[in-house]
Amino acid sequence: MTASDLRQRVRDRSVIIFALVVPLALMFVFNLTLGGAADQSLDPVTVAVSAPADDTLAPILIASLTQVDGVDVTVDEVSADEARDRARSGTAELGVVIPEGFGDAVRQGEETVVAVTEGDGSGLESDILLTVMQGVLAQLSAGAVTAAAGAQSGVPAEDLGALAQQAATQAAGLNLTEGEAANEQLSIAGALVAGQAGLFLLFTVGFGVLGLIAEREQGTLARLRSMPMRPGLIVTAKGLVSFILGFVATGVLLTAGSIFFGVSFGSPVAVAVLIVCAVAAATSLMFIIARAARTAEQASALQTILALVLAISGGAFFPLTATGALDTVLGLNPIAAFTRGLGITSGGGGLGDIGVPVAIMLTFAVVGLAASRLVPDRGRDL
Repeated sequence: MTASDLRQRVRDRSVIIFALVVPLALMFVFNLTLGGAADQSLDPVTVAVSAPADDTLAPILIASLTQVDGVDVTVDEVSADEARDRARSGTAELGVVIPEGFGDAVRQGEETVVAVTEGDGSGLESDILLTVMQGVLAQLSAGAVTAAAGAQSGVPAEDLGALAQQAATQAAGLNLTEGEAANEQLSIAGALVAGQAGLFLLFTVGFGVLGLIAEREQGTLARLRSMPMRPGLIVTAKGLVSFILGFVATGVLLTAGSIFFGVSFGSPVAVAVLIVCAVAAATSLMFIIARAARTAEQASALQTILALVLAISGGAFFPLTATGALDTVLGLNPIAAFTRGLGITSGGGGLGDIGVPVAIMLTFAVVGLAASRLVPDRGRDL
C-alpha cells in the first residue's frame, strides 16, 4: 500500500512542484534579494585634509584614516579653505581641518577642535572614517586629562608635556582578536536554505497523511477498510508515505542549497538525524489536521495556516529575537529547532551536540501524535 501510494504521489506533478520547484525558486529569489546585503562592498573615499606642517601629532590622525581595513582612502593635503570647499562641492567625501597648535594643545592638556565637513555624497564609508577619527581623538584627548591630573598631583611643569604625549600616543592596552560566530548560527544563505526546507517540509508531508481525507471523499477509504487487515495499517501506510516524501524532499533541498549557495551543513549523519526528527514532527501535525478537517479544502487551509505560523515564528523568512518566556516558546517550534540543529552541525558539531534540537522535535512529534488521538474525528473515518 505504501509503495503504491508513493508511485501515485511521484507521478503527481503537484508533489514535485511544492516539494522541490517552489522552494528552490524561492531560495534563488531570496538570495538575490538578501545576498547583496551580505556581500556589500565599500566605495573608495577621498578625504581633503589641512594640517599644520610642523605638527608632530597631526600625522597620527591623518595616518589613522588610511589604515581602515576594507575602505580605500585617498588623502589629499590641501589648505583649510580648499578642504571645506572640496567637501561642499562633492569632490571629496570629507574635509578635515586640523588647527594650528594641535599637538601643543594636546601636550599641554588644552582644548582643541578638529573641524570636519561632510560632503553631499558621504555615506557609510564616511561614517566609518568619522568613527575612526573620534576614536583617535579620544585617545589623544587622554593626554589632556593626564596632564591635568599630573598638574594636580604635583608633577613638575617641565614633565607635563612628555607625560601628556606619552598618554596620547601610547597604543591601547586592548587587543582585538578575530573569532567566529557561535556554532548555532547559520550564514544568511544557510538560514535561507534551512528555513525554506523546513517550511515546505510542512507542505510535503501533507501529500501522505492528508491523502486519507481525499480517499474518504472519493469512497476508496471505505473499500480499503473492508479489506482483511487492521484499520491501523492504512493510517501507518499514509504516515510512511509522508515520512518518505518529507525525508527525500528535505534532503534534496539541503543538498541543492549547499551546492548552489555554497553552504555546508556539516556531518551528513547528524544532518540526516535532524531531517528524520523534523519529518516526524511535521508528520504528527498532519495527523491532527486529518482528524480536525472535514474536507480536503479545510485540510489544505489548516495546513497552510499552521505551516506559515510555524515558519514565520521559526525564522524561516527572517530571524526573530526574543527574551524570557517568549524566547522559550519560540524555541519549541520544530522549524526553529531544525534550523538551530543545522547551525550546530554547520559549525562542526556532531551527533553529541544536537541533543537539544532533537529532543524538541521528537517531543513535538510525540505530543502531536498523542493530540491526534484526542482531537475529535470530524470525518468519523479514522
